[in-house]
Formats: sequence, structure tokens, C-alpha cells
Amino acid sequence: MPARALRVLVADDQPDVREALRLLLKSEGFGVSGAASPAEVLAAIAAGEHDVALLDLNYARDTTSGQEGCQLVAKVLELDPTLPIVVMTAWGSIEGAVEAVRRGARDYVQKPWDGTRLVTILRKEAEYGATLRRSRRLETGASRERGMQLPAIVAHDAAFQHILSVVERVAPSEANVLITGEHGTGKEVVARLLHERSARAGKPFTAVDAGGLSPALFESELFGHVRGAFTDAKTDRVGCFEIACGGTLFLDEIGNLAMPQQAKLLRVLQTGEFHAVGSSKTRTADVRLLAATNIDVRTEVEEGRFREDLLYRLNTVELHLPPLRERRADIVPLARHFTERVARRYGRPGCELTPAACDALGRHAWPGNVRELEHTIERALLMARGDAIDEADLGLGPASARGRASSAPASAAATLEEAERQTIREALERCGGNVSAAAAVLGVSRSALYRRLQHHGIKTGGAG
Repeated sequence: MPARALRVLVADDQPDVREALRLLLKSEGFGVSGAASPAEVLAAIAAGEHDVALLDLNYARDTTSGQEGCQLVAKVLELDPTLPIVVMTAWGSIEGAVEAVRRGARDYVQKPWDGTRLVTILRKEAEYGATLRRSRRLETGASRERGMQLPAIVAHDAAFQHILSVVERVAPSEANVLITGEHGTGKEVVARLLHERSARAGKPFTAVDAGGLSPALFESELFGHVRGAFTDAKTDRVGCFEIACGGTLFLDEIGNLAMPQQAKLLRVLQTGEFHAVGSSKTRTADVRLLAATNIDVRTEVEEGRFREDLLYRLNTVELHLPPLRERRADIVPLARHFTERVARRYGRPGCELTPAACDALGRHAWPGNVRELEHTIERALLMARGDAIDEADLGLGPASARGRASSAPASAAATLEEAERQTIREALERCGGNVSAAAAVLGVSRSALYRRLQHHGIKTGGAG
């Protein structure tokens, strides 16, 4: 069955602009609907689902400042907080675009647009929106569940309840927080909770995969650049520190930063100031910084791969999130929450887990943590024939789940290398050798998993 076309809402008061965009995007496989005014935009958002919105900043009432468009961005996000917005402006100044991004727009383009870049941005943002909807925070749970539950968190486990109590105490402060834990334990979820409980809650929350930035793009992505700063700098670009101004900047995978990038980040944290690439203008970094990593940063410091002074700047408060295998009391409640949410999404309300399925979930070791559990539930609901998800639908593999769970302490006692090798092998086994599926289960990119496979000398059949 062919994939559904991505749906783009294009808003501009000029018919020829809407038509040009419609032809361009249709030729790229998008489904396009148009709107000529802010009122039409809001009506379209209320009437139907879109994957991404492309909104002009200037309409008939105000053709220069972009304020009407900025107000529209805020109203659209009130209707649909998960809808990615890309704004357009025809004016040389990008101040309006920056303001729109601060109000929640994801990106901006200048007219006349570069068709290839525009299509790339829209596809990327549509994918971001789909991911955001999938990972939308869990509702404050069903009344039959007991225990402490905060937005996006299910916490019956006493240790995790303690973490949430620390979050409640720390969130109102301006303290930098370092969140550690394995892949898939919910580090970004906790970061968002810190933001939502802070005085900056009404301002932007900007998440960046710091470890995934190439050294060449690091400064441009975080600090921005001006036109002509380097070969491909055809327009000014706003960096994440400026986008997050007044709000929270979340740097994920901070432990993977190379030493030169660590030095540049440390300078900003020490001085509170930065410069866009190619600019001499000093900008102020009015952000609260949250960082996360899945590696042991102190070991990295001892071995000379991470700056100790940067660590002290990042970890005014440190929160370590336990793996799901150490939160046994949360496994079934989390699974039920995921089941309810996924069932609504696929139009199958009332679908529930059988006692046998709950028992199997409770025995499993969950090397991929909460993320693996969520993927398992979604796949199981799609495979289930009726209104009940049974043990066989979970696809946890032929090997004894009890045996896996009981082997977890042994893995903990073994070296990190042995534990990682065993975890990767188990993920590949459950996924039939499919590297892409195993990477999703483990919460890493496919390229990262291939590097670890090569490192451990693990051979696959080449699937995925």
C-alpha cells in the first residue's frame, strides 16, 4: 500500500504565490491546501489534519512588520501544538522571522525561495511533527492506576518518584541540569517537564542533538551565521541560542561533543555571550541550559575526552534516570498507557492487554527501555486480531524472557563491552537480523548501530 502523501497547508494572500507553491509541492508528492488569510488558516487547521504549515508573515492588514503572521503562529499552535510551522517572508530583515521562530515556528524561508531547500525543510519538519505526535506525552493516567503521575511520566517506582520530586524542587530555579541515563529512558521527557515547571514555560523549548552535529556545522547551528560567512551561507541564519532566547535550550548527547566544540560551548556558559559566525555583533545567551547524555561523563573526564570545567558548568544539578528493567513496578502501567493511546490513534478503543501479555512484559529485560516498550506495544496492537493483545502478539522472541531478565544482574557485573555486545545481539535476534529495526529498539541511529557492530565484530545478514 503506497505511503500517504504529506499534507501541507500553504498560506499567502497572493494567489500567484499559492499557485506556484502548489505546483512545486505537488510535483514533489505533497498534498497541498491553500489559505489566503489568517482566518482561513485557522479554519483549515480546525477542519482537518495537516503534516506541516507554510505560512506567510505578511497579509493585507500589515504588509511590512510580520506581526500579523507572528500572531497567527501563536494561534495555530494553540489549536494544534504538534503542527510544525515554517514561515515565509519577502523582506530583507529577518527580525519578523526570528520573532515567529521564538513564538513556536520551526524554521523560516525568504522569498524568492530555493525550491530544493524548501522541499527539504518541509519534509524534515513533517517528519518532526509525526515524531512529536507519536511521542506526545502520556495523559495523567486512568483512575484505576495508583501512584505518582506527572505529565509525560508514569512513576509507581519509588526511585523514579524521588526523581520527580527533585524535578519539582529544581524546575523553578535557573540551575543548569545534566540528565543522564541509557537510551530510551526518557531524558528529553524529563527536560520538557523541567521547562514546563519553570518560569520560562511560556517561552521556547529548543532541543538539539548536539552529538549529531558535525564540527563544521556546530557553530552555525548553535550560534547562527550571517550571509557570506562561508561558501553556502546564502542568507542569514538564526542559531539555537537565539531561537531559545528567554526559554530553555536542551542539548542532547552532550557527551559526544569533540573537545574544540566543548571549548566553544564553555565560553558561552562562562560569559553568557556569543557571536554568529561571520559577525562581530555580540549577542546575549538568555537561556536556561539542560543537557543529557547516555555515557559516563566522569569517566570521559578522567580519560581526557571531556572537559572537567564544562561538566561543572552543566551539572549544577544531576539527575540519573534508571533503566526500565530497574523500574519493574512501572512496566505494566506504562504498557497500558501506550495501549490506550495507540488504540485511540488506530481507531481501536477498548483494546487491552491480556494477563499473559502483562506477565510477559513484566519478565522482559527491556534493553531498549521505555522507547522499546512503546514500539513493542504499537507493533503488538497492529498484529492483534481482536480487542486483546496477547503474549504472542508482543513478538518478544522465542528465548525465555524470564531468562533474559534474570541475566540482567550478570550483565551489570560484566564489563561494559560485554554488556553492550550482549544487548545488541539480543536486539538483532528479536528483530530477525534487521539492523534498522534493532536500531529503533535500542534507540540509536542505524549508522551508530553499524559502528557498534563493527566495533564488536558482530556480523549480520545485511537486512535493513
